[in-house]
Amino acid sequence: MATASYSRRLPLLRLSLRESWIATIVWGMATSAAMTLYLGLYQSLGGSSSGFKELIASLPTELVATLGITDISTGSGYAQSYFFGLLGFVLYSIIGVSWGTAALGADEERGTLELTLAHGVSRTQLLSERAVSLAVRLLFLGVVIVVMLLILNQSSQLELEVGNMVAVTCALLGLSFLAASTAILFGACTGRRSLSLIGGSGVVVLGYVFHAVGAQSDSLSFLNVISPYTWAYENAPLTNGFDLGGLALVYSLGLVFLVVGGIVFNRRDIGS
Repeated sequence: MATASYSRRLPLLRLSLRESWIATIVWGMATSAAMTLYLGLYQSLGGSSSGFKELIASLPTELVATLGITDISTGSGYAQSYFFGLLGFVLYSIIGVSWGTAALGADEERGTLELTLAHGVSRTQLLSERAVSLAVRLLFLGVVIVVMLLILNQSSQLELEVGNMVAVTCALLGLSFLAASTAILFGACTGRRSLSLIGGSGVVVLGYVFHAVGAQSDSLSFLNVISPYTWAYENAPLTNGFDLGGLALVYSLGLVFLVVGGIVFNRRDIGS
């Protein structure tokens, strides 16, 4: 009886994790490869590489501020500029949007969501367990990031602090979680994969654009107030550690989107 009772716990969560573990491992391998490639070049592109710093200095200050490559002379500044602020941000935005879209919108558009709900599963349970599955997979990737930072910290002489590694990983995962939550919200409201993709991608793109434009001049700095990218990275977590206020904004907004999505999802008709 105990075994049978256990088998009925969180069935959608276990199913989601079982169906996605290969893809999650592939994303982990992609993360490891990207970090090895970019952070492994620190001694060549950053640090004491005066030639590359001279190239950065020759670029327009507005372009440098937009790309976020103002400080590459330290390991923390280099890692923030080249991985967490650019490539890692793009990579984990893709992960968040794709996983969030698959959670509801894509399933309903294929016509398989109704079949799942026909098995005595409530809509709240469906959304909740798939959201938890997404969070578990992101947590796994977060462990991969921290482990790779620990490895590369020695080999590439980045001189990073362990606490700051965790802080910047939480910031990156927060942005990915927000993108996923937005995609889930749009999927819950519309049941359309395309609109789910647009919603998740939109919050990512707008967040980065607001941050980039806000960095151009003081008159536009107000855009940083509504930029999740700024919330996550303004305090330079890889250098200064946790910014609890910024993290709270990112994760809280993601949770609000999930709650709103759940309310709408419970009240509308499901397409077949």
